Amino acid sequence: MRLVLVTGLSGSGKSVAIRELEDSGYFCIDNLPARFLREVCASLQEEGHERVAVAIDSRSPTSLATLPEVLGSLVGRGIHAQVVFLQARDHELLQRFSETRRRHPLAPAAEGVAEHGLLEAIARERALLEVLHEGAVTLDTTGVAPRQLRSWVRELASAQHLGLTLSLESFAFRHGVPEHADLVFDARCLPNPHYEKALRPLSGKDEAVDAYLQASEQGPAFVACIEGWLRRWIPQYRHDQRAYLTVAIGCTGGQHRSVWAVEQLVQRLDDMGVIARHRAIERTA
Repeated sequence: MRLVLVTGLSGSGKSVAIRELEDSGYFCIDNLPARFLREVCASLQEEGHERVAVAIDSRSPTSLATLPEVLGSLVGRGIHAQVVFLQARDHELLQRFSETRRRHPLAPAAEGVAEHGLLEAIARERALLEVLHEGAVTLDTTGVAPRQLRSWVRELASAQHLGLTLSLESFAFRHGVPEHADLVFDARCLPNPHYEKALRPLSGKDEAVDAYLQASEQGPAFVACIEGWLRRWIPQYRHDQRAYLTVAIGCTGGQHRSVWAVEQLVQRLDDMGVIARHRAIERTA
């Protein structure tokens, strides 16, 4: 049985993720108290369920510390567990709670959505959930629309487990470096298609941009160097039993060079089980 444990910060999109998993054919349980996970999984496995998703978060704080041990014990029952941790930056979470007028589960009732109360609650929640964050598939939903998040979750739901999932992600330095990235490469050293009038409205997925960067000396060399590095060191990450590795490639606007580099690497590393994401161009697509 495959188990996806959805967790993370309140307001980061866990409800969107669990609904998408349900639409993808998973048997889903939202807000399960952590102490019941072992028994629920055993029961669902006996009933013949092959794909199960469970959302557990700070609403059941007393037994969170035991979850890593519980997840480890499920392996002996033939249950492969994958933890998906959703997060966002503080300013984004503040905006979401302010817009919805929801109370954070760790905020005192009297404080409502006051900013100082929210920031303290978010900080407490980050510390409380840290035990589940290490080694998890991390999805940073800062600036990410619900439809974009649903697309990412669909990719995870359909991905075959190969021991280590490699995520290649393009981003815009103007929006900040993704906090969840394990490795970061800077594509701003490449010729910039933005300064070519005909290429400016296009993205790194378009043939004209591909031809422009392929014709440069720097473009193919940049991609080849990253491919060589990953092929050399990915086996070591697997050996260390890493389940997920995020490689972020950035350029100024996240539209041309970083997108092109990710697309090139997806083709070159197809044998390694790659997931591609484009933070900047998917924001407005």
